[in-house]
Amino acid sequence: MTTDQAVAPPPAGLRERKKQRTRAALVHSALELFTRNGYDHTTVDEIADAVDVSQRTFFRYFANKEEVAFAAQDVAESHFFAALVGRPADEAPLAALHGAVLDAWDTIGEAVARLVPQDLHMRMYCVIESTPALLAVHLRRTAELEERLAREIARREGLDVDADPRPRLVVAAFGGAIRVAGRLWGERQGTSMESLRGLTAFHLDHVGAALAERWDR
Repeated sequence: MTTDQAVAPPPAGLRERKKQRTRAALVHSALELFTRNGYDHTTVDEIADAVDVSQRTFFRYFANKEEVAFAAQDVAESHFFAALVGRPADEAPLAALHGAVLDAWDTIGEAVARLVPQDLHMRMYCVIESTPALLAVHLRRTAELEERLAREIARREGLDVDADPRPRLVVAAFGGAIRVAGRLWGERQGTSMESLRGLTAFHLDHVGAALAERWDR
């Protein structure tokens, strides 16, 4: 090859696959380090070194440690929101939320597994719940997701979310059941997605009864 001959860049599809592999490797290494050593005791340099890339490469994919810590959560939340958007238009709001989360659960594992192993994702969930800095971020992200859900419910029902309180209230009740199930699952040291799904379904099944004017004793 002569010096003036340019080396052809790899095809766009190959470059994209390489980027996806690098991103997945960074997420996998970060979550392994977070679950083994703790979030606060893990540095960006350690994450990059585990993948044999530079710190600069890490920052091409993630703004900070917080962003990589929630990468798998992003996948799960996006999957759930898409499931809600796809629910039948005539379904009642709470039923749509209930159906979306349970239906999505059957495929979330597959979607997350394309990024990290499912058991690592679940172990990271426990780290988030037990790390004050991450829990604060998780609560903020949850509030943002619930607002998106409320606006989607309002759209489905043809309502103005800022004039009618019902979309935000039904999402708050739904979100409360999700959080109670997640907290109990963590306290019981659950590690499987199946056990969390079962506990979540149990609590969602009781939301309607809990909101009734009178409870059957």
